[in-house]
Amino acid sequence: MKDQRSTYNIQSAILGFQEEVERLRVQVTMSWDKEFRTLKWYGLQNGMSVLEVGSGPGYVTEQLLNSLPDSHITSLEIDNTLQEQAKKLLKDVSSERIKFVESSIYNTDLPDNSFDFVIARLIFLHLNNPLEAAREIYRVLKPGGRLVIIDNDDGVFGTVNPEIPLLHNILKKISDYVAQKGGNRLIGRSLPRLLLKSGYIDIDIDSVIQHSDVHGIDGFKRQFDINRFVHFYRNGVITSDEFEQLKQASEAINNSSDAYAMMNFIIACGKKPL
Repeated sequence: MKDQRSTYNIQSAILGFQEEVERLRVQVTMSWDKEFRTLKWYGLQNGMSVLEVGSGPGYVTEQLLNSLPDSHITSLEIDNTLQEQAKKLLKDVSSERIKFVESSIYNTDLPDNSFDFVIARLIFLHLNNPLEAAREIYRVLKPGGRLVIIDNDDGVFGTVNPEIPLLHNILKKISDYVAQKGGNRLIGRSLPRLLLKSGYIDIDIDSVIQHSDVHGIDGFKRQFDINRFVHFYRNGVITSDEFEQLKQASEAINNSSDAYAMMNFIIACGKKPL
């Protein structure tokens, strides 16, 4: 099942289902250490009751279980296929430690004031109504509990070497195209205001930077897989010149020892008032 107020549907992923799942796995393992460090900075502690929304195939859930051995994790995902992947991955984890909920971020069906900490990783960029989602999370948080959103902003995406001169134009065009579908690939810059409008206090914003020389090149090869951009070229979103620059960058990242890449995630945090 897919929520009609979300632009993400793994069944129609450009790379295909298995390749998309693997891309998500590599993406998590590449940056988790830094993300977890920031989550702890924002107050995540072992023993807390934690809700992960948009938990997908379970790779973040797995990291949370390993990093918080005394916490109970609730994994909320609306797509049954993805949740079945997560259940298979985490089949050996006791039900005392994890609960799977198949529901929408807009209407979780979870009780009021239930969780100490909520993590929303790379889901808000897909939402047609992020304010509604943030308010639903506010409802299920305990007073004093925190929501942390980890997400994209293509305006501060990062960089690659060899340089793609038209990268800014390409990302802008793709962002505009996604916006027409109801998503927002520039959501990072809007997160503090979104949290404020939803009633949260003690708002903060930070970033997690990933560099191929530090985190390995494999994840970046998948991010710049030229097949991810064929759809935009064929639909006239990007030009042949822009597509050719992406193709050259993809080939360099795959084959040149001189190539490197850097990407940036935005992290924002808000607290539910006591």
